Amino acid sequence: MGFDRFEPVERRINIGGRPVSIWRPPDMESLIDLSAFEADERIPYWADVWESAIVLAEDLAAMDGGGRTLLELGCGLGLPAIVAARAGFTVTATDYEETALEGVRYNAERNAVTGLRTRVLDWRNLPDDLGTFDLVVAADVLYEAHHPAALAATIVRTLAPSGLGLVADPCRVKAAGFAPAARAAGMAVSKTRARRPHGATDGPNVEIHRLTFPA
Repeated sequence: MGFDRFEPVERRINIGGRPVSIWRPPDMESLIDLSAFEADERIPYWADVWESAIVLAEDLAAMDGGGRTLLELGCGLGLPAIVAARAGFTVTATDYEETALEGVRYNAERNAVTGLRTRVLDWRNLPDDLGTFDLVVAADVLYEAHHPAALAATIVRTLAPSGLGLVADPCRVKAAGFAPAARAAGMAVSKTRARRPHGATDGPNVEIHRLTFPA
């Protein structure tokens, strides 16, 4: 049955003047596995589309990805990855959950996006053959106190020397440690002014950390 086993429902999101259809499970809470949470804090955040992913996707839609590679970390259902592929990037979407990657492939097919690659990725044990990318992006992945340092280390490992990292976050308290962690890892960090997705009148404001290696 594949991803259809979740009886996914469609959410249409306008990104850069073009609609994107994201199909997701109708009830995220029903997917919570208490034993998986107790083992490694695993919660199915992948099963919804969050404001940070929309804001990141809007920024990516305005870029020319031709000839450039992009890695999405903690991709969930893949909205930024799909938009980036549309913009011409060669995209690798990664997540800790194989089920999330099923959703990415399902959504890519329904948006007629081809060539998008998926890969299970554990930030604690990065594979030697992952390589580096022109852009490394993530949206709303800083949930626990240890995540800022882990994410910073992963970006340092996967970002090309002249590349750009983009980390979108809804100004979470736990995210406050990310910029210091990234600087401690040797990166230059700036932040965009926090904003909502275009057209949104409520919900969280999202800021994007921009990361580069110093010249």
